Amino acid sequence: MNEVWNAIGHALRITGSMTWQVTWSLILGFTLSAIIEALVKKSTIAGLLPNDRPRSLATATGLGAASSSCSYAAVALARSLFRKGADFTAAMAFQFASTNLVIELGLILALLLGWQFTLAEFVGGPFMIVLLALLFRRLFTRRLRDEARAQSEKGVAGSMEGHAAMDMSVGRTGSFWRRLASPEGFTSVSHNFVMEWAAVLRDIVIGLFIAGAAAAWIPDSFWQSLFFADHPLAAKIWGPLIGPLVAVLAFVCSIGNVPLAAVLWNGGISFGGVVSFIFADLIIVPIIVIYAKYYGRRVAAFLTATFYATMVAAGYVVELVFTPLQLIPSGPRDASMGNDGVRWNYTTWLNIVFLLLAAALVWRFLTTGGRQMLAMMGGRPDEMADHEHHGGHGHQPAAHHH
Repeated sequence: MNEVWNAIGHALRITGSMTWQVTWSLILGFTLSAIIEALVKKSTIAGLLPNDRPRSLATATGLGAASSSCSYAAVALARSLFRKGADFTAAMAFQFASTNLVIELGLILALLLGWQFTLAEFVGGPFMIVLLALLFRRLFTRRLRDEARAQSEKGVAGSMEGHAAMDMSVGRTGSFWRRLASPEGFTSVSHNFVMEWAAVLRDIVIGLFIAGAAAAWIPDSFWQSLFFADHPLAAKIWGPLIGPLVAVLAFVCSIGNVPLAAVLWNGGISFGGVVSFIFADLIIVPIIVIYAKYYGRRVAAFLTATFYATMVAAGYVVELVFTPLQLIPSGPRDASMGNDGVRWNYTTWLNIVFLLLAAALVWRFLTTGGRQMLAMMGGRPDEMADHEHHGGHGHQPAAHHH
């Protein structure tokens, strides 16, 4: 029995120290995202994505990267954009960018795995969106599009509907800094910040626990044989194919899968395999079920197949581009698994500063009607339409009480 407790303790220690390492970067990433969301109205996004031409896709990618979301909220928001008139392909590009091209993902990749992986995220992501658009143009038939439209109009709830439908941007006019520095700006940032955390916290916690358990309990020899670590060429071919499948089985989405990516990298998966694994948060089983609810089963199967194909291709492209440029880390693999524990260093100071910032934002959230918003996060999309104005203008009376 002692051995069991020791094993659990070991896994929890790894989980705890990985959590400590990434805390400041998560708070920073979510704060920057909250600032952007406070200044960009969701209602204007759909009108900017009328078709699948390069300009619309570039806009979708940029706005998606700016409005960071957990995978569930991103999928719900993409459906809401599609229902408001956005092109389906552009909505999918937005959905992909808002989970895989966001600031906090890049920060955590750099912290746990190294800056090369962050660069790979920003090279592989846009490539994947371009490839996805080409596949959709060739294979997404009018019949499939009509099925997606008909099913989406039913407004079946998936997950995080309420969160996706809320628009919490600042209503007042004026310069960027003036809007941000206003009481409404502070309130809006605090509401976006806490709602983003509420949306992704479960996944981050599960991801850290899975990574801690995998690092503590699964021997490296298992991963090395799974990833053909002793056969460099086979590993490079196999990595991007197996990476997304591991992600599907791990059930973790969005930022939550980075700690596990560190375990897989130490275990011998190829560089391209890590990239494909990171991108695969949009085909985990619960999300495929939501696609079926949103767009029908045939479209769900189409999305799963094309997403998988583009994730694999992105892994290969990154591997091919980065190898001659010598951008793939070589030598012993020691992605940070939190082995250092907690000690006085720059991480500790950054955590203290950013935890104080988070506390200020949470306090503002709680004192400006935030609790009611949390209760509406999972609401049905059509119910939420009544609350849309709750965001842009609804905060302001509350803000003026201070």
